[in-house]
Amino acid sequence: MQIFLIIAVIVALDQATKFFAKIHLGEGVQQITLISDWLKFTYTENSGIAFGIDLGGRAVVTTLSILATIGICYYLYRTQRDNGYYRAAFGCIIGGAFGNLIDRIVHGQVIDFIHFDLYNGYVWGKYVSVFPIFNVADTAITVGVLIMFVFYKHIFEDPVPETLAADSAPAVEPPAEPSSDAPSEPAKQPN
Repeated sequence: MQIFLIIAVIVALDQATKFFAKIHLGEGVQQITLISDWLKFTYTENSGIAFGIDLGGRAVVTTLSILATIGICYYLYRTQRDNGYYRAAFGCIIGGAFGNLIDRIVHGQVIDFIHFDLYNGYVWGKYVSVFPIFNVADTAITVGVLIMFVFYKHIFEDPVPETLAADSAPAVEPPAEPSSDAPSEPAKQPN
């Protein structure tokens, strides 16, 4: 049940911030500087997938997004684990996927607005913008994937049930060492 709460919070936050961006940035303003030239809100619409890569138009990208989201949900259904890292990672990923999927279905593209302007310039003769413009859903997906990488063992390794752990303990205890108080048996002499 906690995973649904995580998903709902991410979708609500994502959609609210995109609504704010569309209202305040989409109609003429286009950009609000927050920290010098380093962090800005820059309104853009992305009709492709990550980094603006277009795979054949709106219908193809939306269909692939729906299939990927269904695939992740099916995986969650099949591998239910009672693990906080698991819930956090997949809650973030599914919440972000739903947030961007809502945009694709309603607007035909994803609204992006968070812009870290780390470096824009030429590298080996090509113009490069180091960091793409993104949104809350993209951030949630990235955080979910990072949780998976950092806490991989906690998420994907099956815990050893207590009954199995008890069964794997040695059934017979080794004989106790004779105490120094007890008389020892005389050693047998060979004939």
